[in-house]
Formats: sequence, C-alpha cells, structure tokens
Amino acid sequence: MKKEKIIYWSATGLLSAFMLFTSIVFYIVNYDMMVQNFDALGFPEYLIYPMAIAKILGVLAIVFKPSKILKDLAYAGFLIDFVLATGAHLNAGDGQFFMPLFALLLLAVSFIYDRKIYKK
Repeated sequence: MKKEKIIYWSATGLLSAFMLFTSIVFYIVNYDMMVQNFDALGFPEYLIYPMAIAKILGVLAIVFKPSKILKDLAYAGFLIDFVLATGAHLNAGDGQFFMPLFALLLLAVSFIYDRKIYKK
C-alpha cells in the first residue's frame, strides 16, 4: 500500500504542479501569448480565464477530495482538456502535443491509483 501511495502522490503532485503552473504562468500572467496560441489553434480567446479557473478548481478537487462527484468531474474535465489539446496541436501541426500527452499519462496514473487507494 505504501508503494501505491507513493506512485499516486507522485503522479498527482506532478499533475497538480503542471496544471497550476500552466494556469497561472501561461493563462493569467502571459495572457497575450495565450491569445495568440488560442487563435493559432482555432479557439476563442474568451475561454482563457474560465479554463484557468477550472484547472485550478480541478486541482483542488483532486487533491482535497471534497466529494467523490467533484473529484470525478475534475478527472473527467482534465481528460477532455488533454485529449482536445492533443488533437488541436496535432491538427495545427505545431509539434506541441507532447505536453498534453504527458499530462494525460499523469492523469491516468493518478486516476488508476486513486481508485486503488481510495475505494469509495
């Protein structure tokens, strides 16, 4: 059980750090850069701030587990975000699809080990 908790918290910690870093540094602090990125990917710029807020709330739901439903919604939201980000980068041909794939891997490990440890 100790090994499983180490794997879970390592994956969840990396995923959380990644999501918080990108939400704050890219989406909020470097808003103008994200506007250009969203335009290049074909997404409207008005999604930037709501996505940043949703990512921060998702991290809080996964780490603090206020309820099973909120935690599961956060996992589902991140899954949709990473799959769509991967597809958008592949479609744009900009070669930046590795980070969403890496985040998807972290998400899968976190989710699988969450289910093993917290059987609720």
